[in-house]
Amino acid sequence: MLICGWNKTTLLDYPEHVAATLFTGGCNFRCPFCHNRDLVTGQAAGNEIKEEQVWRFLEKRKGILQGVCITGGEPTLQPDLPEFIAGIKKLGYKVKLDTNGYRPEVLKGLLEKGLPDYVAMDIKASEKNYARVAGLDREGCHFDIVPIKESVEILKRGTIPYEFRTTVVKGLHTTEEFEDIGKWLQGARAYYLQAYRENENVLCPGFDTFAPEEMEEMRRIVSGYVRYAALRGVE
Repeated sequence: MLICGWNKTTLLDYPEHVAATLFTGGCNFRCPFCHNRDLVTGQAAGNEIKEEQVWRFLEKRKGILQGVCITGGEPTLQPDLPEFIAGIKKLGYKVKLDTNGYRPEVLKGLLEKGLPDYVAMDIKASEKNYARVAGLDREGCHFDIVPIKESVEILKRGTIPYEFRTTVVKGLHTTEEFEDIGKWLQGARAYYLQAYRENENVLCPGFDTFAPEEMEEMRRIVSGYVRYAALRGVE
């Protein structure tokens, strides 16, 4: 596993669990608003955390931490992800997986083996706006919406808890497209709209945040289609 960062204790990343978060390196998207530039571009190379350190830490924190969140970058790019998750679960932890959903075959395999206990999948935008928001609408890039749609259906048909989520960015999204997103995710268990916040590690700085009332309007639109819709990071 290419682990390029970790948060040893978090109350936010894994709903209702005290957890540690591990950040994997590398990503197949180039979302301009990404907060983990170094992980995506490879600039975190040379700062990898050895697996032995992770295993020692998790062994020591048994009974204190309840879960481990694996995020990125994009974790499904890691060839040894199934074995890594299995090792974490053997220590008694629950595992939350964050993914962009672009490798549905990996997601399906993990679920068939009963490895993740919770999956959070990013929904970058409406279907027609997806390539742009994922940063794959430029020359030399190929984007296919079909794998994303497959992952959505895998989660909706499955039995483990999951959520869909969108980081809402002024300059990339419109209020109107959340009608299309709602229709696409019809019947989904949970959908969160996260307010964009700029920081020093954003891949392409310069975007803005929607006002709280605008975020609420987007939430209202999608709430007509999914079972639960809520806002995150709105002040």
